[in-house]
Amino acid sequence: MISLDSATFLVRDLDEAITFFIDGLGFALRQDETFEGGWRRVVVGPVEGGTGLVLAVAPADSDVVGRQGGGDVGFFLRTDDFDVQHERMLKHGVHFREAPRFESYGTVAIFEDLYGMPWDLIGPVQGS
Repeated sequence: MISLDSATFLVRDLDEAITFFIDGLGFALRQDETFEGGWRRVVVGPVEGGTGLVLAVAPADSDVVGRQGGGDVGFFLRTDDFDVQHERMLKHGVHFREAPRFESYGTVAIFEDLYGMPWDLIGPVQGS
């Protein structure tokens, strides 16, 4: 078996990003460790497990933060209870670009991360 353990997610500030992922999306803080030389490794991910995001501070002069998807939806957050997750995110100030809509694959709404990059919140059709 092979699985994707983690992926790098570029941020401007680690603590600001931790707050967004923990409070806004309900993720767990899997690792927050500072190593010799001051390098800090931060990993967040869904509480139930699965692929984690290694938060990495982009260079100050970089314009890639918030553009990791090239303007398209870059990440797809799947939930088994769309209404509860949607309401939780709204209460924590997550900005949705649209109202939830129904597609053949389930309920979906596009939201923005803390840098304005679009993500999909998806509640799949039962049984898929």
